[in-house]
Amino acid sequence: MTEESCDVLIVGGGPTGLVLAGLLADRGVDVVVLERRTRPRLHSRAIGLHPPALAVLSDLGLAEAAVAAGVQVRSGLGCSRGRVLGELSFETAWPERPYVLTLPQRHTERLLIARLAQLSPDALRLGWEVTEVVETGDHVRMSARDTATGTVASWTALLVVGADGPHSLVRSSARIPHTLRELPDRYLMGDFADPTGDPTAVIHLEPDGVVESFPLPGSMRRWVVHTSLVSRAEDPAILAAIIADRTGDAPDPATATMVSAFGVRRRLASRLVSGRTVIVGDAAHEISPIGGQGMTLGWLDARALAPLILESSASGAPPQSVPETRHVEGRLLSAARAAAIQAELNMRLGRPMPESRVRVRDALLRAALSTPARGALARAFTMRRALTGSLG
Repeated sequence: MTEESCDVLIVGGGPTGLVLAGLLADRGVDVVVLERRTRPRLHSRAIGLHPPALAVLSDLGLAEAAVAAGVQVRSGLGCSRGRVLGELSFETAWPERPYVLTLPQRHTERLLIARLAQLSPDALRLGWEVTEVVETGDHVRMSARDTATGTVASWTALLVVGADGPHSLVRSSARIPHTLRELPDRYLMGDFADPTGDPTAVIHLEPDGVVESFPLPGSMRRWVVHTSLVSRAEDPAILAAIIADRTGDAPDPATATMVSAFGVRRRLASRLVSGRTVIVGDAAHEISPIGGQGMTLGWLDARALAPLILESSASGAPPQSVPETRHVEGRLLSAARAAAIQAELNMRLGRPMPESRVRVRDALLRAALSTPARGALARAFTMRRALTGSLG
C-alpha cells in the first residue's frame, strides 16, 4: 500500500470540486483531488452559468474563455397554448452581466481541468475511488482504490472536502445529518440541432406539462419536458414527438446528441462543516435541476468556504474553529433552501393541470410579466442575491 499526504484532499472532481481546488491551488495550498472517473464526461446535464458563477470563474481567470465559448441568454419567453404570456429580460437584473450563459458541463470541466493543471499539475488524480474516510484528531486518513488496477493507497490530510455528489461517502463518514424528499416529477431532456440559432430561452407552460428550451453553442438547443408520473424511454424520437405535440416545434431526432430521463429529489444537509470535514455542492444540497441553479450553488459554496479552508490549513486547526465558519455556513444553507423552494415552485407551475387551472395560471403569469414584478422574477432567475464574498 502506498501512503501519500496533502493539506487538503477533495473527494470528487466534478465542477464544484475542480473550482474549489483551483481557488485553493491559486493561493498555494497543497491540494489533491481524487476522482473516480478516468475520462471526461460524454454528455452534459448542467448547462447554465448564472452571473454569480461567472464571478467565480473570474476569480480563476476563466470568465472570458467561458463567455467566448458559450451562448448569452439575455431573455426568456413564457408561452402557453400558442400564445406569448410575456418576456423576461435580464438586462436590468444584472447590468454588468445581463445574461445567463449556457455552456455544456463537459466544456466547463475542460476549462477548469486545464486551469488546475496550470496551477498545480499533479493535483487531479483520475481513476481513484475513495473507500474510507476517518478523522483521527489532528488529521483525516483516507483509503482509495485505483479503479483500473485495484491498487490501494492511503492518504492523510489536514482536512477533507466532500464534493462527491448526493450519495456522498464523505458526508456519511462525518455523520452529517441530511433530509431527503423524493418528488413525483419526471422529465425527459435532450440536445437537438437548432438551425435558427435563436439565443432566447422559451418556456412552454402547456396543459400536458412544461416544455423548456435553451440555446446551446454550436447551433444546438436543450429541450426538457415534464413526462408526468410516467417514465419515458431515453429515445430522441419519443422526446421530439412530445415537443411537437405540445408546442408545434419539431426538432429532428436524427440530430440528437444526448437524451436522458431523470427524476427529482431534494436533499439538504444540516451543516457544511463538521470537525475536519467540509461538504460542498450536491453532497450538501441536491435540488431540482429545473431552474438550473444547482451548479452555481456549488460554486458559491466553494467561493465562500475557500477562505475558511485557507485559514484552517495554514493554522492546522479544524475549519469549524475558524470564527466566521458558522455564519458563512448558515448563509450558504439559507441560499440552498431558497433555491430549492424556487425550483419546486417552478416545477409546480410546469406540472400537467386541467384547463380551468391553466387559464388562472396563465392570467397570473401574464400579469406578473407585464408589471414591475418581472424585475423581481429576473433577479430570482439570475440569482442576483446569491453572490457572496470573494477571496480578495
